[in-house]
Parts: sequence; C-alpha cells; structure tokens
Amino acid sequence: MTKKRILIGNSNFGYIVSNKGYFVDKTLLVKDFYDNSSQVLLMPRPRRFGKTLNLSMIEHFFDVKKKDAAALFSGYKISGEKAFCGAHQNKYPVINITLKNIRAGDWAECFDEIKMAISELYQNHKYLLKSEKLDDFEKSVFKNIILQTANLAAYKHSLKSLSKYLHAHYGEPAVVLVDEYDTPIISGYTEGYYKEIITFMQVFLGSAFKGNDSLQKGLITGIMRIAKESIFSELNNLGVFTITSLAFSDKFGFTEGETKKLLAYFGLAGNFPGVQQWYNGYKFGNTDRIYNPWSIVSYISRHEEGLRPYWINTGTDPLIKKRVLERDMDNTRDTLQKLISGQTIEKELHEDFVFADFQTDRELLWTLLTFSGYLSQVGHVAEETYRLRIPNFEITKVFKNIVLKWLNADIRVHKELLVKTLGHLTNNRIAEFEKGFKKIMGDTFSYFDTKGEPENVYQAYVLGMLAIIGDDYVIRSNRESGGGRYDILLIPHDRDRYGAVIEIKQLKKGEKETPQALAEKINGALSEAAGQIEKNKYYKELLDHKIKKIIKLPIVFVGKEAFVLPVAEGKES
Repeated sequence: MTKKRILIGNSNFGYIVSNKGYFVDKTLLVKDFYDNSSQVLLMPRPRRFGKTLNLSMIEHFFDVKKKDAAALFSGYKISGEKAFCGAHQNKYPVINITLKNIRAGDWAECFDEIKMAISELYQNHKYLLKSEKLDDFEKSVFKNIILQTANLAAYKHSLKSLSKYLHAHYGEPAVVLVDEYDTPIISGYTEGYYKEIITFMQVFLGSAFKGNDSLQKGLITGIMRIAKESIFSELNNLGVFTITSLAFSDKFGFTEGETKKLLAYFGLAGNFPGVQQWYNGYKFGNTDRIYNPWSIVSYISRHEEGLRPYWINTGTDPLIKKRVLERDMDNTRDTLQKLISGQTIEKELHEDFVFADFQTDRELLWTLLTFSGYLSQVGHVAEETYRLRIPNFEITKVFKNIVLKWLNADIRVHKELLVKTLGHLTNNRIAEFEKGFKKIMGDTFSYFDTKGEPENVYQAYVLGMLAIIGDDYVIRSNRESGGGRYDILLIPHDRDRYGAVIEIKQLKKGEKETPQALAEKINGALSEAAGQIEKNKYYKELLDHKIKKIIKLPIVFVGKEAFVLPVAEGKES
C-alpha cells in the first residue's frame, strides 16, 4: 500500500484524497450538517481550522456533477452510513464560493474583487448556457456576470439566481456553501467601506438563504457571527454553531486522538509531548484538547526543523493588531500580561458581534480574540461569561511579540537593552540588572497608568518585560506557593539555570521627605520583601521543580524608579 503524505496548501478534498494525501476523517460532518433541523447553518471558526477543506468535502459528497467522487469516500466514516449515502450522495447541484481573498482598500476595489469571485463561480457552471431550462434573458444575465459587466443588482442576487438556474436544469434544489463570508466585512470595517459591504452582503446572502425555493441546504463559515441586525436579520431559518456550541464541536481542528494517530502514522509518536505544548489547548463546545490543524500538518511536513510557530505566520488579523497596539489600552496590556504569565481571565463573549460598538466597547476585543483563535474558553462561568486563557505556546509567542512592540516601537525600549538587562537577572548579576532596569523604566514608565492599584501596575509592567525570556522560562504570577502567594516566579526549563522569585513593593515619596529618610524607607521595604519571600517560602514551587539555584529578588518601586539593592544613606538612586 502506498504511504499517504501531507499535502500543504491545498484545500480541495478530491485532490488530497486522489493524490494519496492524508485526510483526517471529518466526513460525518456531511450527515450532521444535512440532518440538522436548520435549513441554513453558520459555523464560525478561527482561520486555518479546516473550514475550506470541510466545505470542499461537502461539495464532493453532494454534487450531482461529481458522481465519480463517490469512490473518494470509500473507507471513511460516512461510507458506513449506507442509507444516507444512497439517498443523498451526488444528488444535488452545489454552489461553493469562497470570499476569503476579498480584501481591498476601498469599496470600488472590493466590488471588483467580488465580481471576479462571482464570475469564476459562474464559469464553473457555464454548461448552463446550453441548458434548455434557461431562457434567453437568464442566459444574457449569466454571460454578463461572467464578463463582469452586469449591474450591481445582478451581483447582489447572483447567488440566488444561480441556485434557481441549477434547480431548473437538474430538477433538484441546490446545496449552497459560502466560505469565509466575513473577510470582506472585516476589511470593509478597517478600510472605511463597512456600510457598502454590509448593504451588499445583506442581499447577497439574504436572497439566497431566505425564502428561496431553490435552496436545499446552506452552510456559511467565517471567523465570527456578525450581529443579526447587521446581516442576518431576515434569516429565521439560521442555526448558529460557534466555538461555544456543543454541536459540531469536533468537526473543525484535530482532536487529541486524531492528532496522536496522525503523528504515529508518520513515525512521530514520540514527539507528542512537544506538539501538545505548542499546538494544543482549544476547547470547542464540550470537546477539550482541540489542536490547531494548520500547525500540526506544517510541523509534520517540516518536523526536522523542530517545533516552530506556523499558524501565527499566516498573518495577524489587522483589526486585532490595530486595537491591541493602541496607546490608551492600559487595562488591555495589564490583562494580556496576566495571560502571558499563565493566568486565566473572566470575560463576556458576545456571539452577536456589532462592529459599530467595537471602537467604544473595549471589552469586545476579548470576543474577537477568542473567536479568532488567540484565546480559548476553558469554562463557562455564567450567562455570557467564560474563563479564557492563551491556548498554547505558539499563541503565547504572539502576545509576547505584542508586548515587545509596546516596549520597543511605541515606548522606545530597544530589544537589545531589554535582552541584556534580563540576561543579567537570569545570571544573578543583580547590580547590572538594577542599572539596566532603571534605564528602561526611565524611558518607558510614564506611558503606564498607575492610578487605582499601583502595585498591580508595577507587577504587570515587570511581567511585560519578562515576556521576552518566555522561551526559556515558565513565568507565573499570583499563585500559591509555600505559605502565601508570590508576585512573580521564573521557572527555567533547564534545571541547571537560575530560577527566581520576585516580590514587589511600592512606596510613595513624601513632599518634604529627605533623601536619608527615603533611603531608610526603601531599605526597610527591601528587607520586608526579602523577609516575606523567606518566611512564606515563595520559592517552594521552584524546589518542587528540582531547581537548585534560586534568586530571591525584592523590587521596590518609588514612582518611576526601581530598587533591588540597598540604598546608601542620603542617596535614593
């Protein structure tokens, strides 16, 4: 038997299977989709999670033009559903259009891209120009769409029109598949033509999926669910199944069993622990441990290069990038730094996403990050509130890079200085660390808001700096160890390296306080913090990890200055 291979970059089910590509069996999605009580289904999932391939699989199963494709399903789970296959396999005309490449700088350019995509769709069915079931006017409209000379209304109704033509020709209503419907909408929002694209999509999708006698079944994929009042307001036959839904929870992304089987097939079973750390971590509905499929197949095809970030190299959503790098996002920065340190957060997830609210409601960022795959829900708290965390090491690197951009481009810290300073810390060169740390703080700390709970702000600031060494250390904060909760803990992956426990104190300088009095207060706070580390044995977790070399580091903040070593009397810096 010919060994199967990994085929990267092709999402055509027929091509993959006929060319001996390894296909993770998701074929029961076909039956689950068709048997669902909703006539039209919307299934938002993160990018690169198999949406396009799944739609191609559904197309090959139902398409009346692809009767030879029935053999492609031999040996896969759906082939065991004999009655279903006999009743529905290759029995319906299928429309399959992807909008994932429609990104443009203005509406005119966007509409040109839409016309091209619809033209290509119609060209796939140009045999209808010879059909006796279409009249001359319908054929004229058909030709104009192919030539990209039709009017706006014709393109708005083109999906419904094509289903009508196919129904007339074959005598069966069409299965209509729309992939990545929200890509042009997101582009419209970021580039300033949101009103125009929403107006177009309301008719394009609405006419095809509501009150259409030529529709057998419909499936729409994207990243998120745009609020009903914006685009799906008329679709009362729509079933929405998001990453929090129980149904279809294992149909996108690889389950742990599928991942282990895939690795074993290619002789990489021994690499599973590393794969688990890098690419695992998603929870869809009640299915735990969903793996990022793009990263898994990319790793297998290039495993000799080791574990690397693959999914994040496919491009960051510009909407997310723009928002998290904004200067007035202090609370967001603090929260991201908590996530980087391994903590969970509790946030509301709004499945009806309203772009008009995105600029004013900063909390919508967490919905966007979760539905885009940058965060994973790990538990339902109440109503719309979920516990969220960074799913894996690959995504942790994304957020570390974001923090570095804050510290580097936005607030003028050079990466070289940051690396050098943290190198002093992790090699127990505390005097050199203090000197570099003071320099960094002098350049950056005025950008941070110390109102409210200042000690928490200082802690978040330090966590942000430490993000750069996260490849070599597990960075944790506010966890119980020994007799209390430490502020920050650095656990090295290499047990021969230094571990560190950091305790933070914050002081205020009195208006008339003398340098000598301030120095005494700083030294007292340093002693208190050091004593707290020792008394409560905050380093116990390091001992549990067999770390023998431990740095016990108190840090005292006074305004924009940091102190880790005792101050000489009469001198505060």
